[in-house]
Amino acid sequence: MQIGPYKLRNNLVVAPMAGVTDRPFRMLCKRFGAGLAVSEMVTSNSLLYGSAKTLRRANHEGEVEPISVQIAGADPKMMAEAARHNVDNGAQIIDINMGCPAKKICNVMAGSALLRDEPLVAQILKAVVNAVDVPVTLKIRTGWDKQNRNAIAVAKMAEDIGVQALAMHGRTRACLYHGEAEYDTIAEVKQAIKIPLIANGDITSPEKAKYVLDYTQADAVMIGRAAQGRPWIFREIEHYLNTGEHMLAPTVSEIHQVMLQHLDDLYEFYGELTGMRVARKHISWYTKGLAGSANFRHYMNQLQSIEEQLGAINEFFAQLQTHGERLQYVADEAEEATAEALAA
Repeated sequence: MQIGPYKLRNNLVVAPMAGVTDRPFRMLCKRFGAGLAVSEMVTSNSLLYGSAKTLRRANHEGEVEPISVQIAGADPKMMAEAARHNVDNGAQIIDINMGCPAKKICNVMAGSALLRDEPLVAQILKAVVNAVDVPVTLKIRTGWDKQNRNAIAVAKMAEDIGVQALAMHGRTRACLYHGEAEYDTIAEVKQAIKIPLIANGDITSPEKAKYVLDYTQADAVMIGRAAQGRPWIFREIEHYLNTGEHMLAPTVSEIHQVMLQHLDDLYEFYGELTGMRVARKHISWYTKGLAGSANFRHYMNQLQSIEEQLGAINEFFAQLQTHGERLQYVADEAEEATAEALAA
């Protein structure tokens, strides 16, 4: 897939996720095969440009190109300024957030709340497209609620204004992350526009990725929550799309090493204390569904130093190694608890 001058290695995209898609996570997903990884949402409020959080989110040092930065806000002039600021600091693609359903974003009329005001959507898109010389992309939902689906109108508007690719989560803002993703709506939008369309929502396996690509005729798929603790999902999907066959599950030792490298990057990126705390959620995601992991996660969240954290991880994976070379996941928390009770 191509966005402006950038030809991506494949059609697999990492979804922007607040508190997740920091530089270490983006680089990890790209190493495992993602063709594009979009940054965490960056505020358009220029007063926050110097904050530690914003500076970290704008840190792309050593990242594989192209570098895509997502900006959010409701004021056209501020959004244009934010776009210029991020391009000056290394962004090669500017992505506009009109898909976030979070209350704190929608309450200030940003994110998916903008879908209720199409004239304002047009003003923001024009301001950002005219402000920078790099490709501008847009992330939307199917509409504000099921009675107000306007994705086709917004998609056509975006294409006419000069947006060069559209990512679409197949739910309304009101749906949040509940219910089934609306692949029919994504397919309708694809038929209405000529720019690349990236389908997002409930893509959790290689088979689902192929199904969504075939059903919607989208140009790419965007993976979000399914990549948390499973960054190798990108190589698994790429392999399946290319061969029709499944890769073997990762080995215990490989996942152990991937996790340790990821945590080392987090410690360096955030500093020891913050890095140790940020690492907790990633450790939880990496181990979720593994026998013994419920007790391990509870214990892990009480540890207060990097040394204790790493020691506990090494011990946990040493125990896993005794049960086999490859990871075996149980289907859900109830089965996990049962497996742990049987192992006790």
